[in-house]
Amino acid sequence: MTANPKIVFASGNPGKIREINTVLANSGLAVVPQSDYDTPEVAETGLSFVENALIKARHASQHTGLAALADDSGLEVDALQGAPGLYSSRYAGANATDQQNLEKLLADLRDIDETARTARFQCVIVYLRHQHDPTPLICSGTWEGRILESSRGSNGFGYDPVFYVPTHQCASAELSPEIKNTLSHRAQALQCLKHQFALHLGIKSP
Repeated sequence: MTANPKIVFASGNPGKIREINTVLANSGLAVVPQSDYDTPEVAETGLSFVENALIKARHASQHTGLAALADDSGLEVDALQGAPGLYSSRYAGANATDQQNLEKLLADLRDIDETARTARFQCVIVYLRHQHDPTPLICSGTWEGRILESSRGSNGFGYDPVFYVPTHQCASAELSPEIKNTLSHRAQALQCLKHQFALHLGIKSP
């Protein structure tokens, strides 16, 4: 079984595309955004990260005729009972910016003590050979940390400026892209995916 070297990525998020292309740079795969094919966005109606990733991947594959890669990811904050979770990209509203989402998060945690601000990023990545693929590859990654009281750093995107990484004693947005791509939830899921490609699809893992 051999994968098509061209894979459509079911997202228009430039930050995610940069990270995925960086991690998969030596895999021999050409990952292209769905915007190259004028693929419309699809409603994320799943009740889990896995369901949403599958919905997006099938939709992208259907519109392009290509194998598809999709991720669904989010931030879980313990003091907020797992919120923003599935709604991380629209926590402050349907058309919220990253900054608006971040500001809402900080406001919701305003009275929470530092020791209770534990959180984690979750990421699920799926790969479909075609839109009707009954056995998708599914990989996940988890990145533990806590939420700062104010933003720090200018790298990354989303909640990176307020996500404290204990192992490096800084915010995710203060990490270089090279370091982040060895630590993050998405990097973990992508490393798993490369291993699965090597096992099941005949693609040499870099």
